[in-house]
Amino acid sequence: MFTGDLEKLAKEGLLRAARDREGLQGRIVSISGARLLNFASNDYLGLSAHPDVTGAAQKAVLEYGAGSGAARLLAGGTLLHQRLEEETAKFLGRESAIIFNSGYHANLGAIPALSGPEAEIFSDELNHASIIDGCRLSRAKVHIYKHKDNGHLEDLLKASGARKKLIATESVFSMDGDTAPLEEIFHLSEKYNALLYVDEAHAIGVFGGGRGLVSQLDLPPIPRLVQMGTFGKALGSYGAFIAADKDIIAWLQNTARTFLFSTALPSSIIGASLAALEIVSTGKAPIKTLWANRDFLLNGLKNSGLVLCPTESPIIPILFDSVEEVNELSKKLFDSGIYAPAIRPPTVKRPRLRITVSASHEEGDIGKLVATLKLLLR
Repeated sequence: MFTGDLEKLAKEGLLRAARDREGLQGRIVSISGARLLNFASNDYLGLSAHPDVTGAAQKAVLEYGAGSGAARLLAGGTLLHQRLEEETAKFLGRESAIIFNSGYHANLGAIPALSGPEAEIFSDELNHASIIDGCRLSRAKVHIYKHKDNGHLEDLLKASGARKKLIATESVFSMDGDTAPLEEIFHLSEKYNALLYVDEAHAIGVFGGGRGLVSQLDLPPIPRLVQMGTFGKALGSYGAFIAADKDIIAWLQNTARTFLFSTALPSSIIGASLAALEIVSTGKAPIKTLWANRDFLLNGLKNSGLVLCPTESPIIPILFDSVEEVNELSKKLFDSGIYAPAIRPPTVKRPRLRITVSASHEEGDIGKLVATLKLLLR
């Protein structure tokens, strides 16, 4: 049925296929029998294989079983779920929190629940697909403002007559690695009485001592501020959360369809997330090492002739003019023992290698990546 469409994707260099690992996530992965330096993971702190995290998962599955069997409101949750929500709220200094099965589930469920047909949403043009889809499902009028352009955002807010307004932005943009001007956006949300929905998926565990960019900027936890974050990136587990004022969380528990109608996460995942959150909250996570590695890589790429996005995070995108060019370089890197998949349209407008560095990488790993890139470009 889709043979012609698939052939068209292949001809354009846009056909995708999963390349599954043959072992642990980490600085080195095994794919198709090849051992590769991994620069494609969001496991920024290397916690996915941390013994405390995997041990907590094993303990939880023995105590509570492999599957949850039902949605949270149908006894699918455990005391571990309740504890993780309490610890997450405490970690971020918020009144309450709610767990979702993924960041996509969180955005897809929360944005419609917090807005609706009578609302207007103001969304950064480079927001993640899950935010875009959440906006679509909301049936609200959606205004797309230019990337990080607060002047444009204010013009749109000023022209709005909607009773309910919601501003949606990532704090760290997943494909460009730059950060949102949250302080200014925060003041605009106050000025125009709008909910501020901040997706901190790539900031939790990385910025603000692990508490995200909102915490790093010391923004006050006002009732209209809603924070989404994930356990599946820097925290090395799976799932997501929303932290906010207790009334907002109670509302989501009663109206967010992806919460109401999804089987709860299994206890093993919740146990792993609790252990990872404890590592970060007690200051034992290698966040300083992560940033040292990130700076080492950026310094190595200086004067390389590569076109880099103006990144402010451990996400370092290298831009290319054509799909053919980025596909070829990604393949050559693979053949050289480095895993860095090509990111192509429609995920992004301009093709790129999205390099992610972690605390697990060693200087020799980063040195090899830099030297290989320079060699291949010559």
